[in-house]
Amino acid sequence: MNSDVLSWLLAQLGRDADPTDLAARYDRLRSARAVAQEVLHERIAALVAEPLKVTVNGVATIDNSTNVAALERRLSQLAEARPPDDPTPAFAQVSTVQLCARRRR
Repeated sequence: MNSDVLSWLLAQLGRDADPTDLAARYDRLRSARAVAQEVLHERIAALVAEPLKVTVNGVATIDNSTNVAALERRLSQLAEARPPDDPTPAFAQVSTVQLCARRRR
């Protein structure tokens, strides 16, 4: 994994992500997008495994449902993001053109 990919992953996942863990995942998955998706799925699973909302009457309320929604939005935004290891150039598009013969004079 080169420094561009690591920088992109840290920008997507936050600076607190462990670069060694990201490098190991990248070696296994071979795609920056797949690494980011896997990390976000794990974060969502960790939040959902615990109760999303805990209320102690008159003392405190902890609500993690907005965190889950934010992570899910981030996960959907990854589909549009272009990681540095993406082999498809941003301008590459497929189009068809019908060719017609000209009349000869």
